[in-house]
Amino acid sequence: MFARIKKSGRHEYLQVVENRKEQGRVKQRVVATIGRLDQLQAKGGIEPLVRSLARFSEKTLLVLSGKVDVEAGAIRIGPGIIFERLWQELGLSSIIKELLTDRKFEFDVERAIFLTVLHRLCNSGSDRSAERWRRDYLIQGIEEIALHHVYRAMAFLGEALADQSGATPFTSRCTKDLIEEGLFSRHRNLFTGLDLVFFDTTSIYFEGEGGETLGQFGHSKDHRPDRKQMVVGAILDDNGRPICCEMWPGNSADVKSLLPVVERLRERFKIQRFCIVADRGMISADTLTTLEAPDCNIPYILGARMRQVKEVSQEILSRAGRYREVQLEGAGSKDPSPLAVKEVWVDDRRYIVCRNSRQARKDAATREAMVAAWEQKVRNDPKALVGNQGYARYLKVSKGGVVVDRDKINAESRFDGKWVLRTNMENFSAAQAATKYKELWQVEHLFRDIKSVLDTRPIFHKRDETIRGHVFCSFLALVLRKELDSRLEKAGHQCEWADILRDLKALQRVTITENERTLAVRTSAVGCCGKIFQAVGVAMPPSIREV
Repeated sequence: MFARIKKSGRHEYLQVVENRKEQGRVKQRVVATIGRLDQLQAKGGIEPLVRSLARFSEKTLLVLSGKVDVEAGAIRIGPGIIFERLWQELGLSSIIKELLTDRKFEFDVERAIFLTVLHRLCNSGSDRSAERWRRDYLIQGIEEIALHHVYRAMAFLGEALADQSGATPFTSRCTKDLIEEGLFSRHRNLFTGLDLVFFDTTSIYFEGEGGETLGQFGHSKDHRPDRKQMVVGAILDDNGRPICCEMWPGNSADVKSLLPVVERLRERFKIQRFCIVADRGMISADTLTTLEAPDCNIPYILGARMRQVKEVSQEILSRAGRYREVQLEGAGSKDPSPLAVKEVWVDDRRYIVCRNSRQARKDAATREAMVAAWEQKVRNDPKALVGNQGYARYLKVSKGGVVVDRDKINAESRFDGKWVLRTNMENFSAAQAATKYKELWQVEHLFRDIKSVLDTRPIFHKRDETIRGHVFCSFLALVLRKELDSRLEKAGHQCEWADILRDLKALQRVTITENERTLAVRTSAVGCCGKIFQAVGVAMPPSIREV
């Protein structure tokens, strides 16, 4: 039996209804109509009724008696339940335990790793902060895990494998590589194949020295040249599924990491042919020369540097030719971005010029607004502009003083809404290549998420192996997050990550004790929490149960 509200005319009535089966079909029968809902609420008649019925349910009576002693505060249960299920179903637990078969740790290493990964998902930070954060979350099997156990688990993940004489920072192997390869092997049937892989890098700076070799001064994407850093690269397939991550000293240039990564992919995952997709920041002249060598045999779709490469800025963009519409411009801002492509050959080099008409108008409007501001500043304070390298290239000095160089401004219009690709994939049409490269932008959006997940500062570790393990836990967090996103998408749900975390954290368990009896009461599922449980295939915990 249950209570329901029945609307009749202008009023709503509270009824008690029961379900019963008749000839194989469920029918409802009204047991009683309690009264008009507004009158019952106004007179406070509902609560006494509930308390009266509660006499026949000891558990409910315990909650409603008003004499309870709440000994423990609420504990968050949503993240632990959902990500524990994904952790188990992806096989990460069993992979790690298999690697621990011959090891003699006095604590549960797998649970220490899961604790760290869950912390990165919910509240990025140092491993020290995880020690305090865990108090508010229900996580199975971590009761005996201490901070020094977490540090030892990080060292296990990042420790170098035996027999690596002559290994370089780009070829050395450690335990985390075995986990990545085991994960790939277990789910290879889920991959559509590594026909395309997306590669991008980021840098993470250290608060301290940054280990024995990893922490080095280099080009800081965090704009912190005063800090030692490391470089982290992530490789994802064309579904956005993380495959592996690579780590190098902070003075490693992005353009020098692409080819070693390709060779490691082939060796580690036994993939002979795939296409590498990377943006212009990953490419140098030497890399292109190697890729174009007859014996290289690496298909690629690469972003070209439009302004720095004369062949692109002066020849490719000036070539006449009609664009082919791939995606027409929609009326709404949320419609897919418009895309038109044009193929250009220079000798045996294939380029594809891509144009977004919506972005072109935005670029032109932004430039005109900047020019108007510059002209105003030139009249008021020209010295401030001349001393700024970003502005100075658009200014010219004449007898009358400093003026905005309109010729250079107009020359910039060639780049409005455009990007240029270079590829050796002759079996891909220009439209296909452009579409695949646009997927890299989606991956880069995911990589910005990686950046937030990898925002593990401050890093207090002092050894290379613990640093590698610390960062790898962030990669495992990304694996779980992508798996959850995929299951939500498959179930037809669209949820923002911030909403997912907030609604999962809102699901709590309150423990209530009276006369040596304890009840666990679950709060209601709000927002997208119910959709997440349904997409992952996990039953919602009971609203109330006796512990």
